[in-house]
Amino acid sequence: MSGGCSVTTVNFSRVSSSVVLVAGGALLATTLAACGSDTETSSASSSSTSTSAADPFSVTQTQRPAAPPTSAAASTCPTTAPADNGTPEWTLPGATGSVAVTGSTDTTAPNIKVDSPFSVTETQVHTLQAGDGPVVSPTATVSVCYMGVNGRDGSVFDNSYERGAPEQFPLTGVVTGFQKAIAGQKVGSTVAVAMTSADGYADGQPAAGIQPGDTLIFAIKILDAAG
Repeated sequence: MSGGCSVTTVNFSRVSSSVVLVAGGALLATTLAACGSDTETSSASSSSTSTSAADPFSVTQTQRPAAPPTSAAASTCPTTAPADNGTPEWTLPGATGSVAVTGSTDTTAPNIKVDSPFSVTETQVHTLQAGDGPVVSPTATVSVCYMGVNGRDGSVFDNSYERGAPEQFPLTGVVTGFQKAIAGQKVGSTVAVAMTSADGYADGQPAAGIQPGDTLIFAIKILDAAG
């Protein structure tokens, strides 16, 4: 590409050892959680407001209600690196750059390739593989495996596949882009989302290397939902 853009291949095998873990839990599950008062809503504006809270990591795993997995398969995330020669399940040209996503399987982690800097002007959600479980409600507490990538530079900022274990959190306590990706999907689905900064962290999240204006990409596997 012109302008010095480079293609960054982001997959499980390239996850940096500097991925930040907070209070023994995942960065995503804590930073995506709403951190202000109980009056916060699941809107883009409230999501942006929560990022400016004094303590963006105030919600810990022990404080989040868990959705108990219904099977042994739903209690783990595959840790094997994916093949890098398959056809992506979703390719999305952005306002700048592009992204190609292949979802996880029962045995491999997802693969996200970023032609950076990648950005979108509207949040985009794509079902990679439809599940056959119940539909996830907007207020459900979910158990998911996920990989989060920054479109600006293609860096992985959190990855439950690396840890081999899913995270549980209520959809009412996460940023709007994550809600849009999961609510309305069926349990068992793999989903990709490219979210605008307004639907993620308009003010950034320095601890995660997220700057104001960054587009974020997630590959998500919905293992279970309750409520």
